[in-house]
Amino acid sequence: MFRSPCRILFICVVVFISAVSDQKIITVPSGQNVTLTCRAPSNNIIVVEWSRADLGKECVLMYRDELFVPDDQHPSFKNRVDLQDRQMKDGDVSLILKNVMISDTGTYECRVFRKTNRTKRAHLKTPPISIITLKVDPPGQPGGGTKDGGKEAGDNGGHPGLVASRSFLVLLLLLLGVALIL
Repeated sequence: MFRSPCRILFICVVVFISAVSDQKIITVPSGQNVTLTCRAPSNNIIVVEWSRADLGKECVLMYRDELFVPDDQHPSFKNRVDLQDRQMKDGDVSLILKNVMISDTGTYECRVFRKTNRTKRAHLKTPPISIITLKVDPPGQPGGGTKDGGKEAGDNGGHPGLVASRSFLVLLLLLLGVALIL
């Protein structure tokens, strides 16, 4: 079946927008604990890595072979992070970040490496399975845009403009797609 370049471009843009709109944004007041949710598709997890791009080669948390690996952990996260469930039942690899600070603001990525028969060593060059943008409000400022004070990532952190702009963009793309088809 022949596809025009416009239709192919439209499909690529819709897929990209869908992927971007799955990103979670939460806001939490300084000093509270927050859980950044992440669920892997399998129970054969041998490595979990939580990272932030602005930290360079250092990570937020590395958990390998049922042990925390502090070697490459950024110093600001030492003794402040844990997994919600160290047994990772049902693929739950959510991160608990304790006593959040303004410097914790950033985009967190969750990656896992699952055990397979043909792999011998973990290489976490895989795409993230969860991306969460955390915004930390200064002490004494109202915020924590989630209903539970930021404990659970998932809503858009009280940023209705972000939701509206994404919805408008998706609607615009759908209308453009319909126009291209007709």
